[in-house]
Amino acid sequence: MQQPRVVCHALEALFRARYPLTTASPPPGRRKKRASSMSTLASSTKRGTDRSSPLYLAWRRFTRSKPGVISAVVLLILYLIALFAGFLSPNNLVTQHSEAVYQPPQRVHFMREGKWVGPFVYQLEKKRDPVTFIVKYQENPTRPTAIGFFLRQGERYSFLGFKTNLHLFGVAQTEGYFFPLGTDQFGRCLFSRILVGSQVSLTVGIIGVLISFSIGILLGGISGYFGGWIDNLIQRITEVLLSIPRIPILMALSTVIPARWPSTWIYLGIIAVLAFIGWAGLARVVRGQVLALRDMDYVTAARSLGAPDLRIILWHIVPNLTSYLIVSATLALPGYIIGESALSFLGLGIKEPMASWGLLLKDAQNFQALNLYPWLLTPGILIFVSVLAYNFLGDALRDAADVRSD
Repeated sequence: MQQPRVVCHALEALFRARYPLTTASPPPGRRKKRASSMSTLASSTKRGTDRSSPLYLAWRRFTRSKPGVISAVVLLILYLIALFAGFLSPNNLVTQHSEAVYQPPQRVHFMREGKWVGPFVYQLEKKRDPVTFIVKYQENPTRPTAIGFFLRQGERYSFLGFKTNLHLFGVAQTEGYFFPLGTDQFGRCLFSRILVGSQVSLTVGIIGVLISFSIGILLGGISGYFGGWIDNLIQRITEVLLSIPRIPILMALSTVIPARWPSTWIYLGIIAVLAFIGWAGLARVVRGQVLALRDMDYVTAARSLGAPDLRIILWHIVPNLTSYLIVSATLALPGYIIGESALSFLGLGIKEPMASWGLLLKDAQNFQALNLYPWLLTPGILIFVSVLAYNFLGDALRDAADVRSD
């Protein structure tokens, strides 16, 4: 395989020896201008300010979309909250307070008797309405409790492999409780459960997309590159998966997961179920793109040099689909979040003692609960915000990848 390359080098050496390249030296003034322009170009390239590069043009098109930029910031904040959920949670995930069942959110005060005393809350006391017999909570002005910062109390949690019980804010457990978003039917802090539940609801989409896209890219690339009976077999499988309604197949597959499994195993099982039915649509599109690219010159050159077929698919064809895959992944993430939330809401997904936004929203599935305890709807608001942010971000990335939008 090296002989043609040696012959080419020999012919090139003979051509240069036969026809040497001669260029006239430019005048001194032009030489200085050329040197200055070359130095300016080099310095701008080093600083990364090449305004004609495709990456810079794509970034400029992305920043034009205000909803896309705002959505990116919102998602960044949500994932940072999920990363530091244990540190930001004022209470433990599973600790029950029987004396604070369905307690409403506590208001934070800063002034007391006309003086600034810092953040504090009043402890709430139960009182039953003599007419409707509904339990209501009222602030006890004689029990103010200061909110402290960087407290070490409660059970230890794991953060990046380290065990700690440090919390950003809270109240001393010997003085009372602080529930920023109220409690559920077992007296558990809803705010802490929402923060910890974000780790499941926000990561299930990323892991699911990585798995499903790996399957879809591989099978779609093989189907489009080889064709023949391999293409027919893979396409018939994708058609079967695409013809089955999403929710019924999710419910059917989720019932296969044993209920006695640990919470971590159930979490991985839900991801596997979502990824199993999420690769079919992508494989169809990748197959069409590969069909259009497999006869290009660079693919033919790689094939003539003896490159393996799998290497040609993954290293020469798939990189040309990067912009489409990024946009598709961003637009596919909301489907995984909604899928996990739907399964957990129906009782087929995440189980206790783990928490997810869909599992927390299960407590607000009747009108009476929404009427009496409206704070239970907070996880649904977060699902709506995250899905909407992903859709706006996906639209902005799609416009940024479109060179015709300039």
